[in-house]
Amino acid sequence: MSIVRAAFTQARWTGDKESMIQLHEDWTREAAAAGAQIIGFQELFYGPYFGITQDPKYYEYVETIPGPTTDRFSALAKELGIVVVLPIYEEDQPGVYYNTAVVIDADGTVLGKYRKHHIPHLPKFWEKFYFRPGNLGWPVFDTAIGKVGVTICYDRHFPEGWRTVALNGAEIVFNPNATAPGVSNRLWEIEQPAAAAANGVFVIANNRVGLEDNEYGDDAVKFYGSSYAVGPDGNYVGEVGSTEDDQLLIRDLDLDLVREVRERWQFFRDRRPDAYGPIVAP
Repeated sequence: MSIVRAAFTQARWTGDKESMIQLHEDWTREAAAAGAQIIGFQELFYGPYFGITQDPKYYEYVETIPGPTTDRFSALAKELGIVVVLPIYEEDQPGVYYNTAVVIDADGTVLGKYRKHHIPHLPKFWEKFYFRPGNLGWPVFDTAIGKVGVTICYDRHFPEGWRTVALNGAEIVFNPNATAPGVSNRLWEIEQPAAAAANGVFVIANNRVGLEDNEYGDDAVKFYGSSYAVGPDGNYVGEVGSTEDDQLLIRDLDLDLVREVRERWQFFRDRRPDAYGPIVAP
């Protein structure tokens, strides 16, 4: 069997960037010591979820790629021999910013980046104030542990993205999130398992956790964690994470299941792209 040990995190906002980065560095070391070969962090991991408001002070969290956080985790990946999926608030140029995830290989090489395609603009999710829509397609990164794709949070509501990244060769798709209670709770339970089963991929869905009242007071959003891994058969791999607590979760993924499930169902063989014109009509 081809087993990949994957780690992923859910954390509350500590109140400052450096302590968040240090927490995730410590978790990466802990994960590697436990045999993890890849680790992914939550959306916008080193800051608060600033989409709750529209305030230009949060532009201070942007970084270039490469930049200080990418460099720090590239060195750590090389030291530990672990692949890292690293969410970054990316500055392409002054005033042009993206919600991005960088994929760093186990030798410290930056393989590339994914920019979030679908940008919500809803109460307490005012993301169009901060991000341009992604423009790099749906890349798949050929890492030391296999072919890895990324979608970010709101992307998960759009099945076309999952299908595209799977057709591009992904075996594992990381989906870092900042998802709050309400109508999303039921979608959180069903969307990623459905996407995994429909496309024959593993999905790592990790979410922020906790009330960010240390940043926003009475206006704070309480994120519900519940991070999980799901297999290409749509079943959870291990338990779902806590709704309240910071956690490092580690799960073993048997990549042989990708072939087994796809050959059982043959969804890719039987799909009819010639019949799907209306879904890409402007």
